[in-house]
Amino acid sequence: MIAFILGIVLLATANASLPRTVVPRLDGRIVGGSSVDISEYPYQISLLWYGSHICGGSIISENYVVTAAHCTDGSSASSLSIRAGSSIRNSGGSVVSVSVLNQHPSFDYWSLDYDISVLSLSSSLSLGSNIAAISLPSENQQLAAGTESVVSGWGTTSESGAAANQLQAVSVPLVSLSDCQAAYSPWYSVTDRMLCAGSSEGGRDACQGDSGGPLVADNLLVGVVSWGIGCARPQYPGVYASVPNLRSYISQVSGI
Repeated sequence: MIAFILGIVLLATANASLPRTVVPRLDGRIVGGSSVDISEYPYQISLLWYGSHICGGSIISENYVVTAAHCTDGSSASSLSIRAGSSIRNSGGSVVSVSVLNQHPSFDYWSLDYDISVLSLSSSLSLGSNIAAISLPSENQQLAAGTESVVSGWGTTSESGAAANQLQAVSVPLVSLSDCQAAYSPWYSVTDRMLCAGSSEGGRDACQGDSGGPLVADNLLVGVVSWGIGCARPQYPGVYASVPNLRSYISQVSGI
């Protein structure tokens, strides 16, 4: 899912420990999906930095939005706003500024562990057919491998492609944590705060520009687009921040 590939790291000896390398970031594509209307995904928002789209996110109430910490890292609340209720990137809908940026205090830039931010909005969203909250799973809720989920966003529709103007969505099955850890070992660590989804044959995935966006299964927000290698590659599932395993932080900040 990520737009670049790190260079090969040579080991000094067979027993040498691997150096710490930053995990490859997603730059926001939906690969293998289709154009959709915001009324089908009314919880989807566009995160804006000084008025321009940078990431996706999810409405969890009229006053709170969830996105990825790597989308907000280094930013101030005053630089951020959200666009809700529009299918078109950088146009339409309702724009609301962010009043408080709650980035997980344990977020790690290198590994993207704890990759979640909860944004408090300066004014309440008017919920309706095109703007609605997505329900949250219970804390540590178990999700079965193979469960179909949907990821959405305005990212590029192919690896190294151009960003989409129309909202895109694609269905992908969840992948077990153990299988995902095996896919990325030994170079990258997939932690308990992450979950994975992707098609075994490839061709369907989130990608550049979709960072921070929603992964939804059984009408619950289960993941936040986080990282991966390339886009829609069969050997590398997409990696998401696990909402069930980060649920207590969301509750702590929002009371939801």
